[in-house]
Amino acid sequence: MHEKIAFSTLLWYNKKKLKLQQGENEMGIYLNPENVDFQKSLNSEIYIDKTELISYTNKKLNTEQGYICVSRPRRFGKSMAANMLTAYYSRGCDSRELFQGLKIATHPNFEKHLNQYNVIHLNMRDYLTESENMKQLIQFVEDDLLDELQQEFSDLRMPRRKTLVKVLEQAFAQYKIPFVFIIDEWDCIFRVHKSDSASQKEYLDFLRNLLKDKSYIALAYMTGILPIKKYGEHSAINVFYEYSMTDASPIEEFTGFTEQEVRQLCEQYNMPFSETKKWYDGYCVDGVSIYNPKSVVEAMLRGKFSNYWTQTETYEALKIYIQSNEFGVQDVILKLLAGEKEKIDTTTFSNDMVTFATKDDVLTLLVHLGYLTYNAETKEIWIPNDEVMEQFISTVKVMGWGSVVTALETSEKLLQATLSGDEQTVAELIEQAHQANASILKYNDENALSCVISLAYYSAQKNYTLHREMPARKGFADIVFEPNRNCNLPALIVELKWGHSAEEALEQIKRKDYLDCLQNYHGEVFLVGINYDKEKHHTCKIERVFL
Repeated sequence: MHEKIAFSTLLWYNKKKLKLQQGENEMGIYLNPENVDFQKSLNSEIYIDKTELISYTNKKLNTEQGYICVSRPRRFGKSMAANMLTAYYSRGCDSRELFQGLKIATHPNFEKHLNQYNVIHLNMRDYLTESENMKQLIQFVEDDLLDELQQEFSDLRMPRRKTLVKVLEQAFAQYKIPFVFIIDEWDCIFRVHKSDSASQKEYLDFLRNLLKDKSYIALAYMTGILPIKKYGEHSAINVFYEYSMTDASPIEEFTGFTEQEVRQLCEQYNMPFSETKKWYDGYCVDGVSIYNPKSVVEAMLRGKFSNYWTQTETYEALKIYIQSNEFGVQDVILKLLAGEKEKIDTTTFSNDMVTFATKDDVLTLLVHLGYLTYNAETKEIWIPNDEVMEQFISTVKVMGWGSVVTALETSEKLLQATLSGDEQTVAELIEQAHQANASILKYNDENALSCVISLAYYSAQKNYTLHREMPARKGFADIVFEPNRNCNLPALIVELKWGHSAEEALEQIKRKDYLDCLQNYHGEVFLVGINYDKEKHHTCKIERVFL
């Protein structure tokens, strides 16, 4: 709070304090709301303490960096964080006891900023549902806030022009207490009205006029799925510092559940951590391993692993972005289904759901939606975990990618044929998959076969970690299937040849010491040599060795 407070402010503050003590205060809905929503999070059976985010926002108060936009996929804790910040900053409640025992209570500035600000908390999804157009949405927001401002500050000297901005400016000038804006689902307009650029610009103009360069703002915190839309002169809204699924540093630990937090939950609920990791991990946010919070909580409470996150939305959300192969998106999806990674450029993405100039734009959107994950250091994407992989498989089946579906459905048969040493069946199944899918793929021959084989061995991903071009002593093994921990299946090393022989492929594995790439493995190893000719006739040789 400011050290010097005007006399009228002091009177107003004492009245508010007295009403709080007597339980008579009329809490606002949007202005200085209660802490009941955050209390519900604390009451839940599973609550992960993310209150140290407040320590970060406290450092940004009343600075040029006090404009924060956090974008994450749905059900990744955005609203919980917004409710937490509201409970901490809002003058409409006393949250001291609420935060006792939580991490933020140990920080030296905890008391300094606790319930000291005029908080305006808006959920734009609510206004979008109620309004028929953008003009009406903006009018509803202004009307609701003006009503509550006049109720809250009964002795406020109203400006001649009673616009929302003018009233906020007068309230700050008179009481010297700044505002904290918390806007949840700020981007829902761009997700629902994907192609309505006129309404989108009108909305951005409203936000810019309300928030940019306003002395009454101590902090503006917005949450959404998409980063801020890039719109020429409207980029002035980019006063916000963005923290997204492609660049969340330094608050990446608040993007979802961390590995340590999930380990503790697994111990508490007697759930296997390795299986939890396989199902829900995989979001690589600036080097930090992040888990899907919604799904982890459901798995712990229900005591079983399933597809919880994607059940809240139909396959249409994914289908719409991969059904067209205009930019070669389907080719990349096939590689990702095969367990591979793909480099992309995220910088050209326009931060909306309709403006795509390259396949990278489409794939970047899928990262923000949570269907893919992105490593900022390597600039690679991949399908993060089993839960999301199931959604991709379901979508592909509905879309009628028959050749892909066939390869996936016969993958278990192929794995069993390999482990039983049935060379002829292995060659036949790989030949079927190669002939069916090579027309879709646009890579050179060896890479095409590599991708097809990875896809054909899809079921192996349940028990194996797949490595492409794995470094060994004298080269790189084409494909290595390394058994997961606590798995009793043998390892597989697959070498591919074109226009030679399966025997030569097998000999290369031995000659170049590819077994060296399995330094942490001891047990049986299947050496698999595969060759195909110009007519795409495939042959296979399998040999067993022991490490």
